[in-house]
Parts: sequence; structure tokens; C-alpha cells
Amino acid sequence: MGFQPYHSPSTGCEVGAVLFDTFGTVVDWRTGIARQAATFAAAHGQALDAETFADDWRALYQPAMEAIRSGSREFATLDTLHRENLDHVLRRHGFTPDRLDLRALEELNKSWHRLPPWPDSVEGLAAIRRRYIIGPLSNGNTSLLLNMARNVGLPWDVIIGSDLTRTYKPLPRAYLRTAEVLDLRPGEVMLAAAHNHDLHAAREAGLATAFVARPTEYGPGQAADLEPESDWDLSASSIIELARGLGARASCAA
Repeated sequence: MGFQPYHSPSTGCEVGAVLFDTFGTVVDWRTGIARQAATFAAAHGQALDAETFADDWRALYQPAMEAIRSGSREFATLDTLHRENLDHVLRRHGFTPDRLDLRALEELNKSWHRLPPWPDSVEGLAAIRRRYIIGPLSNGNTSLLLNMARNVGLPWDVIIGSDLTRTYKPLPRAYLRTAEVLDLRPGEVMLAAAHNHDLHAAREAGLATAFVARPTEYGPGQAADLEPESDWDLSASSIIELARGLGARASCAA
């Protein structure tokens, strides 16, 4: 018998697209940023706790976007927010940004464009792509996500960055506008993510949901998102396992 597309128990719809949170779910941002920050520090003759540097830079991510989500600031791309946050984290770690070469700072900021995938990501995405539309549903801007994909071979069908939706997750528009661009109903789109809060917001917007465990995203001491915190449609330990789950046969909800 031929392939039968996955039907979401929560939405009652046949899934047509599987979209992925990217930072932490598809790529290992902490390792990637730490490695590139260590290289930057060595080039400037300065010692650096690179993992803490990566954690501190990432910690400024949500507050920067919240200013935009709340309406207190006009939309700015994630590249712009990362660049602003970079100056703050450099100062915290003993650098003086005003004395550093601007091209070197821009190159360091583009570390987010060069993050390594988790070992299962490319193979798992390729398997899912054989049956479903795949792409990122990320707070990253289009050029960032495009460069990331080209650098490590992420086989996306489509890239709809936050600069196109003009909003940031977890606001409903981030999920709904992406489904609209794909000409799909929200229930025909599945978000796969390693973060339960992202999946809660996606479910509230009407999307199908899948949890992919990344228990070392924040390093060996990670305490959150170690397991699914709700009855998501699917739960998997890798994107390869998620691909197998999406191949399961199920009947359409009435």
C-alpha cells in the first residue's frame, strides 16, 4: 500500500507541512557560538569562558524580542537584535566593543548563520521532506536562515523568516501567517520543537505539534524541556525518530 499522510489527533487534519523551530531544535547554537567566540577571543589575545559567553548572549534573545512583541519598539530583524546584544555581552566579558574592528564584530555576529546541526538533523529532515513540505518556523530572519541552511545542508523546501511575518513567536501571528503563506489551514501545519512553551503557543494557534528532545541544548546541566510536558501529537528523541512517527498510518478524525 502507498504512503498515508499523518493525521493530527489534535487538529483532525492531514498534515501537509512540518515546520521546525530552529535554534536548539535543528541546530546546536551553544556549541556553535562557543566555538566561534573562542576563536574571536584568541584572535584578540583575550581569555574567554566561551560556553558562558554563548549562554549570556542567548539570554538576551527573549528580552530583545519582547520589546517588539509588546509594541514598545518597531520590528527589527534578529540579526539586528543579536548585534545590539553582542556589544552588551562583550562588555560583560571584558571587551571594549568601541575599540574593536567593526568588520570583526559583524563577522562574530554572523556566528548565528554558521551553527552546526545536531547529528540527526540533516538525515531526519531529508526523510521528512520526501513526504511533507519542510521549513523553519523560527524567529530568525530570512537571510540568517538561508545562510544557515546553505552552510550545513539543511534541505528546506521553503524559508519564511520573521522579517516576512513581521512578528516573533510566541505571538499567534507568527504561526498563523506562516501557514497562510503556505496556503494551508493551521491544522495542516505541524510545528516540531524542543521547547514546550513554543508548542503550547502553536497549539493555541491551531497547529499540530511534535516534541523533539534536545536534553543538552543548554549544556550538561539543562533542567528544562527534558521531556514533553503535554500530550503533543508526536514526541521523539531525534528528528529521525520523528520521521518514523510521521510515517505512521492513522485515520482521519471525524
